[in-house]
Amino acid sequence: MKRFLFLVVLVVAAMPCRAQWLYPMTKTVDASDAYFGKTYKDPYRWLENLKDADVAAWFKAQAELTDGLLAKIPGRDELTQEWLALDKLKPADYSAIRYENGRVFYKKTLGGENVGKLYFRQGWNGTEKLLFDPGTYKAGVITTIQGVEPSWDGKHVAVGLSSGGAEWSEIRILDVERGTLLPDSIYPSYGPHGWMKDNKSFLYDAGKTTDIKSLEIELNRKTKVHKLGTDVSMDVDIFSDESNPELGMTAKEIPGASINESYPDYIVGSAETVQSELRMFYAPVSEMKHAKIKWEVLCDRSNDVVRSFTFQGNYVYAVTHAGAPKYKLVRTSVKHPDWEHAETVIPEAADSIKYITKTKHYLLVVYSNGIIGRLVKYDLSNGKAAEIKLPAFGTVGVSCPDWKTDRCLVYITSWTSPVTIYDCDAQKDTFAKSIFNTDVSYPGFENLVSEEVEVPGHDGAMIPLSIIYRKGIPLDGSNSCILIGYGAYGNSLTPTFNIRNSVALRGVVLAIAHPRGGGEKGEEWYRAGYKTTKPNTWKDFISCAEYLVKKGYTSPQKLGGTGTSAGGILISRAITERPDLFAAAVCNVGCANTMRQEFSPNGPVNTPEFGTVKDPVECQALFEMDGVAHVQNGVKYPAVMGVGGWNDPRVTAWEPGKFVAALQAATASGNPILMKVNYDNGHFTEEKIVTFKNFAGQYAFLLWQTGHKEFQPVK
Repeated sequence: MKRFLFLVVLVVAAMPCRAQWLYPMTKTVDASDAYFGKTYKDPYRWLENLKDADVAAWFKAQAELTDGLLAKIPGRDELTQEWLALDKLKPADYSAIRYENGRVFYKKTLGGENVGKLYFRQGWNGTEKLLFDPGTYKAGVITTIQGVEPSWDGKHVAVGLSSGGAEWSEIRILDVERGTLLPDSIYPSYGPHGWMKDNKSFLYDAGKTTDIKSLEIELNRKTKVHKLGTDVSMDVDIFSDESNPELGMTAKEIPGASINESYPDYIVGSAETVQSELRMFYAPVSEMKHAKIKWEVLCDRSNDVVRSFTFQGNYVYAVTHAGAPKYKLVRTSVKHPDWEHAETVIPEAADSIKYITKTKHYLLVVYSNGIIGRLVKYDLSNGKAAEIKLPAFGTVGVSCPDWKTDRCLVYITSWTSPVTIYDCDAQKDTFAKSIFNTDVSYPGFENLVSEEVEVPGHDGAMIPLSIIYRKGIPLDGSNSCILIGYGAYGNSLTPTFNIRNSVALRGVVLAIAHPRGGGEKGEEWYRAGYKTTKPNTWKDFISCAEYLVKKGYTSPQKLGGTGTSAGGILISRAITERPDLFAAAVCNVGCANTMRQEFSPNGPVNTPEFGTVKDPVECQALFEMDGVAHVQNGVKYPAVMGVGGWNDPRVTAWEPGKFVAALQAATASGNPILMKVNYDNGHFTEEKIVTFKNFAGQYAFLLWQTGHKEFQPVK
C-alpha cells in the first residue's frame, strides 16, 4: 500500500445555487490518497487544518451565514425559551453519587440551573452541604465538573474540571472539611481513576502533550500516581506502552488502572479502545512498592469478555458473548483465570445483559430488550439468581454507591415518563422513592403517546422503531417528522424522557430508529452494522423513513433526518443514497468523512469500530461509509445543516465541514446547505443554555425545511 498527497494550483468549487444563499467561496485542492490500487480524491483536504487562518476564516464565514439565517426563524428562540421554562419545573438532577466512609458525595443540577455543583451529606439522610461551585472557579469562564473521585476516608475529592466543552479536565483536589482546593493541579487529563489505600495518593490519566488539538493528544496515554503535596513532574508512570512494553500495548490503546475499595488487594489495568471486548491486566497491590509492576493478563479480547466485570472472593465475574449473542454471566478463578472453561452462573436470556454491579451480598444484572428493562439479582453466597419485580416499566438503570450494604438506587424512565429514582433493598426486594427523587409533571406531556413497532428492512430484518406524537394528529402525510438514528458501538437508544420532546406537542412526529450497529438485539445486531456490514445501519434508517411515509406519519416533503457523532455516518449516507426521501437533514458533530477520520486526534482509537485504510477490505468499507466521498454533482440533495463543535475532541469540526463544502458545490436542488459552528462547545456540553440553543437551532432548521408553519423565516 502506498499513500500520497499532492497540493497544486487552487481552483474555485462549482457554485450552482450559490448566489441564492451567498455561500462563502470555497477553494478546492488537488489532493488524493492511493490505497490498494485505487485513488481517492479529496478536494477539501485543506479544511482539516483548523489552526490555519484561512480555514478558521472559512468556518467563521459559514457560521455567520448560518447564524443569520437561523435567527430569522421565529420558532427557534421560542423553542429555546420553552425548554428553559420546562427545565425550571424539572427536579434536581443527581449524578456521580458516591459513598465513602459515611459521606455521600454527588453532583446536583437544579432545574433552571446551567451547570451542576458538588454536594455531600453525612449519611444518606444528613444535612446537604455545598462542597464546590464550579461557577466560582474561573471568572468569566463556564466550568463544569467532569469527574468526581472521593478518597476512601471521605476527606478529599479529586475533581475533573473542564471548560469550553473540550472534555479535557484539570484535576484539582478538594479538602472536604475546609471546603477548599489544595494547590495540586494536573492538566490536561481525562480525569482521576481512583484513590489508593493511604488516602494520600491517587491514579490518574496523563499524556505526552498538553496541546489538546494535537494529533498526538490521544496517543501514548499513561496512568500515573500522584501524591498530595508533591510536584506533578515527579509523578510515576505505572501503566503505559512506554513503561510496560512487554504488555504489547499500542499507542492508540488508552491505559487506565485503579484499585477497587471492595477488592483492595489487586490493582487492575485496562488497555482500551472503543472495542467492547476487554483487554485487562492485574497485579497484587504489593507490586506497587517495586520500581516496575509485574502485570499479569486477566483477559484479552479473544476471551470475548465485554461490558463489565467485578471481583468477589476467589472469583472474577464478567459478562461475555462467547456462545451467547445476548450475553451471559460467567466466573473464573482470580488467581488462575481460564475464560475458555469459565463457569456460567446466569445463562443467556431472550433479552440482553447491559451491565452488572455489586452490593454486599449480590450481583445485580441489568437487562434490556431495547425498550423494556428488568433486574436480576445473583446471590453471591448460594449462586441462586432471581428476578426482582420492579415498581414500573421502562428503561432501567442501577447504581450501588455503598458496596458495604445492599442499598442501591434504581432509575426508571420512558419516552413520556420522567425518571423516577427509587431506593432498592436488594435483600428484601423492596422499593421506596429515594431522597434524590422528586415527582414532576410537565404541562401538555400527558397528550403525548409513544408506539414501538418493527419495520421490515431491505433484507427482511425487522428494525425496531419508536414513534412519539401528540394524540389525535392526522396520519395523512401532512406532519413534519424528525427521524433520529445512531447505530454504532453496540449502544442502544433506549427510551429516555427528555423535555426537548415537547416539540411533538406542536404536531411534530418524533421517531427514533434502532438500526443495526446498535445493541438493541444483542451482539449479532451490533455486528450486523459494523465495518463491512455498516451499510445495514443507513439502509435500516432508510427503511424506517419509508415506513413513516407509507403509514402516513409524514411524507418525503415533510421528513427530516438527523444523526449525531457516529450517527453522522448514518445520516450522511442515508441522504446521499436516498436524497429523494428527505426534505432536510442535520449532521450533528457527525462522522461524515470516514476515509480521513483515522488521521484526526480521536481517529486511531476508533479503528476497531470502523476499520483502517491500512487493510484492503476495511479500506473499502470505510469508503462505503464516507458521506463526503458519495456526494455527486448535479444531484438534488435535501437541505442540510452540518454542526461542528470547535473544541470537539471526538469528531473534529472538519468532518461535517467537508461534507457541507462538498454539498454546497454539488447540489442542484437550491435547498440551503449550511454549516453551524459552536465555538462555545465541544462534542457536547453540560451547559443547558448552550445545549438548548444548539438543538433549538437544529430543530428549527429541520422544521423550516419541512414546512412547519411556526418555523417559517420572517421575510
